[in-house]
Amino acid sequence: MMSQAIRSSAITLGVFALITTGMVAGFHALTDQRILQSQQQSLTESLNALVPSSQYNNDLLHDTLSIQENDLLHLSEPEIAYRARKNGLPVAVIFPVIAPDGYSGKIRLLVAIYANGELAGVRVLAHKETPGLGDAIEIEKSSWLLSFNQKSLLSPTDDGWHVKKDNGVFDQFTGATITPRAVVKAIHNALLYYQAHQQALFAPQIAAYE
Repeated sequence: MMSQAIRSSAITLGVFALITTGMVAGFHALTDQRILQSQQQSLTESLNALVPSSQYNNDLLHDTLSIQENDLLHLSEPEIAYRARKNGLPVAVIFPVIAPDGYSGKIRLLVAIYANGELAGVRVLAHKETPGLGDAIEIEKSSWLLSFNQKSLLSPTDDGWHVKKDNGVFDQFTGATITPRAVVKAIHNALLYYQAHQQALFAPQIAAYE
């Protein structure tokens, strides 16, 4: 009788353990899915801030390309470029670029370029610039980044891709020239990179290249 009771208790505990394990696994799976969905939504919103969803009809998060370290982009590892298309035709490409020579270190940017070579927009992803001075590169702090919209390698020409202190067309910040100088150079480099790799950037297959 006692052995039967012990066996019955063991079976009950085993079933309970299986149920508990299943519930925990299901909870983690659901949580992971929600986290992933939240991350994807946040990424989509960031990309749409540069290229509005009304301008494309492909799946931006899955039409991607791995880009490698390059002398112009200053990436430390392979990064993802997102391609926007309308009815299969190229609209814009969005990819990261590093300004290595900011006042307080590297400035990480996200640059969107239309298929015709014009800038759709620029946002700062990360930086360590001085609060109240260099942080005017943040769109939340200043509209300075908006001055790059619709700019290209033709407008202005190469001589104009500098801050005004260096005889270019872009404003610098009061008391802070190094930061905007670094950003202007990085955005110009992104346009040069696009010019050199336009065909590969809009290639239909996902691939890596230099």
